[in-house]
Amino acid sequence: MSHASIDLDIPGNPADTRVVVAMSGGVDSAVAAAILKDAGYQVIGMTMQLYDAGITVGRTKTCCAGQDIYDARRTADHLGIPHYVVDYEATFMKDVMSAFADSYIAGETPVPCVLCNQTVKFRDLVQAARDLDAAALVTGHYVRRVLTPQGPELWRGADHGRDQSYFLFATTNEQLSYLRFPLGALDKDQTRAIARRHGLAVSEKPDSQDICFVPDGNYARVVQELRPESTMPGDIVHIDGTVLGQHEGIIHFTVGQRRGLDIGGTAERLYVIRVEPTSRRVIVGPRSALGRDRFALRHINWMPDKGILPTEGAAVSIKVRNSFHPVSATIYGRPDGWAEVVLDNPADGVSPGQACVFYIGERMAGGGWIARNAPWEQDS
Repeated sequence: MSHASIDLDIPGNPADTRVVVAMSGGVDSAVAAAILKDAGYQVIGMTMQLYDAGITVGRTKTCCAGQDIYDARRTADHLGIPHYVVDYEATFMKDVMSAFADSYIAGETPVPCVLCNQTVKFRDLVQAARDLDAAALVTGHYVRRVLTPQGPELWRGADHGRDQSYFLFATTNEQLSYLRFPLGALDKDQTRAIARRHGLAVSEKPDSQDICFVPDGNYARVVQELRPESTMPGDIVHIDGTVLGQHEGIIHFTVGQRRGLDIGGTAERLYVIRVEPTSRRVIVGPRSALGRDRFALRHINWMPDKGILPTEGAAVSIKVRNSFHPVSATIYGRPDGWAEVVLDNPADGVSPGQACVFYIGERMAGGGWIARNAPWEQDS
């Protein structure tokens, strides 16, 4: 696919139109900048400084690190566009890293990339772009922005293996009117081919594999650094009530986990069924005990129908993890920004703290955060 065929849908004459491209230092955002530059727009590259980059300099498989800021600047210089670094360390610590640690302490499985998009990227960076009188903020996400008579919709990336719509469930209709995603119709091979044609140094740079502030994948270590009190021991308990052993902190466990339980003397394969933060118990059991056919969601973002989720229910498909194959469900609106998900068939690995994202066909229709308990159950 020629990137000349990519519809950017930015009103006005490109030569007179300023756009900001969020540049992470990776190949995707670099190609997004190249596409806008080729189309004749006044392109400004902007990179977010999110935490002390010194701890990850030289680690090429993470985003937002010192090396990545250098790579973003090098790409901007190569394309001949201005480049700025914006310091969001304080807000990133408050809205993403602290929330990540608190969620783990609460026995949840957080998704910090959603929080990052929801806060520093699509709140703060959007505002920075508007302050520069930019007509749009452009990112390298593999999602499609599709115009309809009702307005723009957010659709899954054409390459479902690269689709990143799960991480954008909290995007509002107002934000979507300002955002552009030029890679949504491409696959990764096409993106790298464009990078090579432009001679970009990042054309073969590996994809990010881990959460940017957890470069070695050791989430528990980061939580312990942020919340030293988080490593209180507790019991590992079978769902039948048998105490099987002890653990060194619930932050080491997530729902569906099998490895690292360190339980001897049992023949059955055990999984983490739930984590109880108050009692500090980790409940384990067979895989069959993981299945859930309904659960509650809080902080709902429902993009169709003026943002009001119908109480009579809406038929959707859902994902409870980015790698989760969408399954059929009905979503019921509940008071105070809550919703209830009823699955057509039980699904494994539904974990409090994760995002549940809704789809209507190819359209990403919103989502919410999986809650441990539903307020309507507590009141009954």
